[in-house]
Amino acid sequence: MKNQTLRSLALLILSLMVFTGCSVIGGIFEVGMWVGIIGVVLVVVLVIWIIRKLL
Repeated sequence: MKNQTLRSLALLILSLMVFTGCSVIGGIFEVGMWVGIIGVVLVVVLVIWIIRKLL
């Protein structure tokens, strides 16, 4: 019985650590996606502004 409880507790702790890590990685990718979108928009606006200045 004690071995079963210890095994269940270890599994619970392991799953909590894994799911927290996935959440952190998901947050990092979400922030990275927004930084990429903002960067692309800024580059497109800059290119349009340069083309309008030249014409």
